[in-house]
Amino acid sequence: MSLQRQVAAKLASKRSPEQDKEAQEWMETILGAKFPPGQRYEDVLKDGTVLCQVMNKLAPGSIPKINTTGGQFKMMENINNFQAAMKAYGVADIDVFQTVDLWEAKDIAGVTNTLFALGRQTYKHPEWKGPYLGPKPSDENKRDFTEEQLKAGQTMIGLQAGSNKGATQAGQNMGAGRKIIIGK
Repeated sequence: MSLQRQVAAKLASKRSPEQDKEAQEWMETILGAKFPPGQRYEDVLKDGTVLCQVMNKLAPGSIPKINTTGGQFKMMENINNFQAAMKAYGVADIDVFQTVDLWEAKDIAGVTNTLFALGRQTYKHPEWKGPYLGPKPSDENKRDFTEEQLKAGQTMIGLQAGSNKGATQAGQNMGAGRKIIIGK
């Protein structure tokens, strides 16, 4: 098998139809409209218009112009605008798919993962009342200890350090013993 086919097979194995369906349902709920019947998930997302519409629902006015006609560069511009708006919304750069991953359907799993990252980011925006996608991210639980508490903790032996309570490994015989044969 050629390297290109191996890479394509590996990327396809990362894709989860359940996650694709969950992301699609989330976008349909936000937009209040179903995806066109008979079209594949990646084909609906390919031109970036749906993604831009979703982003404008999450953050109104974040993408002022959505290209609905024009060549492939205009459609790819939609995807780039969506990516820029997501980063401005707070999605980490590392979570954002590359334009070619969607346009050429090279890594649809990466596109879905980006949508989940966007869905997680909505939890951090109190103006957004739902729906949400993915688990709620954890909040920081910062603790402040006094100097006295920190010193008291240094005198204790933590349970993670373990205690053998006088136990030894004497008498244990696991596996075969080591045999040294001289002269062979």
